[in-house]
Amino acid sequence: MYLYHYGLTELPFNLTPDTDFYCELPVYSDAMNVLRIALKSGEGFVKVVGEVGTGKTMLCRMLLNYLEKRAHCAYLPNPYLSPNELRLALASELSIRVARTIDQYQLTEKINRKILKLHQQGKPVIIIVDEAQAIPRETLEALRLFTNLETEKQKLLQVVLFAQPELDQRLAKPELRQLRQRIAFSCKLKPLDINSINVYLNHRLRTAGLAFDRIQGGELFSSAAVKSLLKASRGIPRLVNILAHKAMMLAYGSGRFNVEIQDIKKAAKDTDDVSANYGWLGFALAAVMGGSVVSIVMAAWLP
Repeated sequence: MYLYHYGLTELPFNLTPDTDFYCELPVYSDAMNVLRIALKSGEGFVKVVGEVGTGKTMLCRMLLNYLEKRAHCAYLPNPYLSPNELRLALASELSIRVARTIDQYQLTEKINRKILKLHQQGKPVIIIVDEAQAIPRETLEALRLFTNLETEKQKLLQVVLFAQPELDQRLAKPELRQLRQRIAFSCKLKPLDINSINVYLNHRLRTAGLAFDRIQGGELFSSAAVKSLLKASRGIPRLVNILAHKAMMLAYGSGRFNVEIQDIKKAAKDTDDVSANYGWLGFALAAVMGGSVVSIVMAAWLP
C-alpha cells in the first residue's frame, strides 16, 4: 500500500527471512564467528539458541550460503521425525537413492559410506537442523550415533542445532547427558538494543530502496518512535518488523512521511503478542479507539 508513498521498491519489513535484508549486527556476527570457528575445528555438535523471532532462521540461511561451496550440507527444516524418518531424510539430502522399505542397518551403512566418500573428496558433511527443540528424544540419540563416525583426527559428520530455549531444558535431563557433553560450542541470540534497532531499521529501509534525503530530518522513524518500538517489541526482530510495517501504514494513512510514537503505540495495540505487554489498559484503550491498523488506514484513504 505504501511503496509509492515512500519511494520503495519492495516491502522493507517482510516476515519472510530474505538474506538480501540480512543486517550484520553484533549479535549475528558474533554467532556467525562462533559457527565458523566451531565448524572449522571439526567439533561434532554446535548449538545456537534464541527466543521465537530473534533471527535463528535468517542466521541458518546465512550459514547455508556460507557453506555452499565449502561443505555438503544436509538441511532439516522440520526435525519432528522418527529415527527411521531421520535416516531417510538424511539419505535424501546426501542424494542416496533407497527404497522406503530398506532395512535400517543397511540404510545406516549406506549413509556412513557416503559420508566417508564425501570426506575423501574433501567435502565435510554438515547437518543443519532448524527448530531443533522439536526433535524427539529417540531421534536425537540416532543423530548422536551418526557423529560417532570419525577418523583418528576428526569427526566426519558435524551437526548444527538452531533451537528455542526449550532445547536447553531438554538437554539438561540425565538421559541426554551424552549429547549435552558433545556440544563443544554454543551461543545465544539476544534481543536487540536501541542502537541495534536503529541500525536494523535503516538497513532494511535502505535495502528496500528508501531515499533518506526525501525524509524530513533524514530519519523515517523518530527517536521517540524507536524507543517505543524497543519497549513494545522487547527487541525481538520479528516483532520489530510487524510493528514497523504497521506504523508505516499508519503514517501513510495520515499522509505523513515520518513515523511517530503514536504510530508505534497504535500498531502495538493491534498486535497480539505485543499488546499483552501493555496489559489490560492497552486492550481497553484499543477498544475505545476502535478498529485495527488496516481499518484506520482504509478509513483515512477510502471515500
